[in-house]
Amino acid sequence: MSRYEVNKIMAYVDGDPEPLEQFSADPAGFVDAWERRATETHVPSLDAGPLTDEERKAIIDLDYGALYAMGAHPYLLIHFARAVECDARGANFATWKEEYRAQVTPHGYPPFFT
Repeated sequence: MSRYEVNKIMAYVDGDPEPLEQFSADPAGFVDAWERRATETHVPSLDAGPLTDEERKAIIDLDYGALYAMGAHPYLLIHFARAVECDARGANFATWKEEYRAQVTPHGYPPFFT
């Protein structure tokens, strides 16, 4: 897993209203553009690399349980999910929080190495 890239995408989307709007409007297009830029300007790191097909699908499909199980950083993941679901899509926070918990709880406590 290229956790580094997954974590970077989540932090970038959560950190600024413009990327959040772009991601929310077209997750697949956003991820494609991200990967194109990453291959042009990528700085090597221990856990970096292109997204796997599984990672790409989980991000695009907003499969928080899969991202959690793959080891996405839990702090970044919950803030990314909250931004996408509540800020961009207007979900009720209390309802969304329970749905998020239901997705990640079955995966226990995966290894979160960053």
